[in-house]
Amino acid sequence: MPKAITVQQIYDRLLSHYGHQDWWPADSPFEVIVGAILTQNTAWTNVEKALANLKFEKLLTPKKLARVSLPKLATLIRPAGYYNQKAKKLKIFLDYLSAEYGLNLERFLRLPTERLREELLSLWGIGEETADSICLYAANKPIFVVDAYTVRVFSRMGLVSEDISYAALQTLFMSNLKHDARFFNEYHALIVMHGKLTCRKREPLCTACLLQKNCAYSNRQSIS
Repeated sequence: MPKAITVQQIYDRLLSHYGHQDWWPADSPFEVIVGAILTQNTAWTNVEKALANLKFEKLLTPKKLARVSLPKLATLIRPAGYYNQKAKKLKIFLDYLSAEYGLNLERFLRLPTERLREELLSLWGIGEETADSICLYAANKPIFVVDAYTVRVFSRMGLVSEDISYAALQTLFMSNLKHDARFFNEYHALIVMHGKLTCRKREPLCTACLLQKNCAYSNRQSIS
């Protein structure tokens, strides 16, 4: 049986091993929002190409992007995949921001966390992970972002089931950690790094894992 470990101890080990991640890579809160929508169902390297296109056209402000036609926007973000749907999602967000906040992004992001999250989730194409990414990384709100890496790492550790709901897994972190946006930012980024480099979906590097002694999955692999 693996030794018990807390979510705080997992963070401490990940930080000691990987160091600070300085995530999310963006020059402005609006770029974070655009990136959060574009990264749905694609690799970040593809998002970077789409963002580079928008930067080249000097369109990464709410007012400028709101004036771009839907077909042109779809063409510019094509590298991110599902470009027609994602262009529509961006336009829906910008239309809402224009109608409700006069394209004043700062005023929108100053909303209380729960209201900001609720308004984001009311928009087509924005789910819990995207909404929370915007709340944490663009608005600097202390809310924990859950993604596929989080489920993989913590279910393999034996701390949660593979089919745990988003809300339940988020509660694991929110109930056991200090509520600090910078801390949540770092923790989520470290989980992503660990999931990419070590706790991989296929052929995980269990023998090289810093959490191996506390991991139910790794222990099962060593026995078999």
